[in-house]
Amino acid sequence: MVYFGGLLALIGLLTLLVRDGDVVGLPAVAVGVGLLVVGIGVGAVGAVRRRAVRRRKIANGEPVPVGNVFDRAKALPRLLRDVRRGTYADLPKSRTFLWVLALVYLISPVDILPDLLPIIGVTDDAGVLVWLLTSVSTAAGLYLRREREKLPESTPPQGRRSTP
Repeated sequence: MVYFGGLLALIGLLTLLVRDGDVVGLPAVAVGVGLLVVGIGVGAVGAVRRRAVRRRKIANGEPVPVGNVFDRAKALPRLLRDVRRGTYADLPKSRTFLWVLALVYLISPVDILPDLLPIIGVTDDAGVLVWLLTSVSTAAGLYLRREREKLPESTPPQGRRSTP
């Protein structure tokens, strides 16, 4: 929800900056401000919800994804390689199939809701994109957690001993 809220806020900001006329019969300024406010609200609710879910998972002893966005993006090729080799069994094959299906849906010109419908037409694509990014990010975070747990703990470096 945080990413979706950010996307809505960005669209609202761009609408305010470009405001070239009316959008679906409404002044562009009103649409831009509305999208900006809704985007910030959705992002804030998403952030609060994310923290609550994380606390619940930790309390229940469930694995929680680790790493920031860049660490997870760097881990994605390793994750896909290990899934293809069969050395990482925590990710079901159906999940990778759904990822490929989502990519094909996003790329293909065929949509459930045609993009010609104003605002509503892009919501199915946005929903699929948000799900895909969230699912891939979570899987990469859990993969990073497993990698970090498998690494042997490093011993602290030994300093020089001074002999009298």
